[in-house]
Amino acid sequence: MANQKKKVTPVALPARGESRRGPLRSISEVILPYFPALRKKMVLADMKQPPEKFMDRILLSSVFAAIALSILAFILLDMAAVAMAPAFTAVLFLLFLIFGFFYFMMYPSVMVLKRRKAIDYELVFAVRHLLIGLRSGMPLFDAMVGVSRGYGEVSREFNRIVEKITLGTPISQAIREIVQKNPSPAFRRIMIQLANSVGSGADVAESLEIVLNQVFKEQIIEMKAYGQKLNPLIMFYMIFGIIFPSLGMAFSIILFSFIGSGRFELNAPVLLLFLIMVGVIQFMFLSMVETSRPRYAF
Repeated sequence: MANQKKKVTPVALPARGESRRGPLRSISEVILPYFPALRKKMVLADMKQPPEKFMDRILLSSVFAAIALSILAFILLDMAAVAMAPAFTAVLFLLFLIFGFFYFMMYPSVMVLKRRKAIDYELVFAVRHLLIGLRSGMPLFDAMVGVSRGYGEVSREFNRIVEKITLGTPISQAIREIVQKNPSPAFRRIMIQLANSVGSGADVAESLEIVLNQVFKEQIIEMKAYGQKLNPLIMFYMIFGIIFPSLGMAFSIILFSFIGSGRFELNAPVLLLFLIMVGVIQFMFLSMVETSRPRYAF
């Protein structure tokens, strides 16, 4: 009995590579409660990192961007011989820091929109594939396995459903769990209808076809609405991006040649600034047209 070993209660050791709590993490934990929707957006955007780590990266990126822009602003103010250049630079640093923080905080929303468009792009064709499989007599699980390849982001969602079902989760429960993390309203509506049909024992193919036809009609209506909205955008682009810059420059040259009297001169820096303004205006219009365009694989 004397040689009997004593039982030692195991003590949980910290994970290897886990960093200690520093001042940056403390600031992130203070800021996070003011953005309650961030966690939900990160789930919809399929971002794997925790919100605390994402907030750390946002703070670091904002500080580095504010420092770089402040150095550039100080150089420009010093070249312009501004008397209080350091004070202006300090104020600009705070403005750059706030602007950079909110700019980088838009990243989850952008990723949610990007993922939603990627899902909506081939959703109709993927669900039609699923419907054809059901109409041909295939079980629902086998039909979803067939859709889990070849349809981009939609196939990834079906592949997750298939993995959950393979691990023993009921079909309706697996569908509902995946739907909660999906940003596409059309995909959620179709899959919720599918889960309800499975749970109630109704004809899955018939209910799926009804909701699929509704989604397809809504996509057609959205494409027509985009075409109607595109006409005034093209008109404004022609006016502010082509007509005003070309005619405005010609009239400016003629006007300054008569009434300038040497006080106004269209030198190279002025022309370069004008060219940059025209480029920014055209880029804004083209970005507006591109971002508002619905993407569907018709």
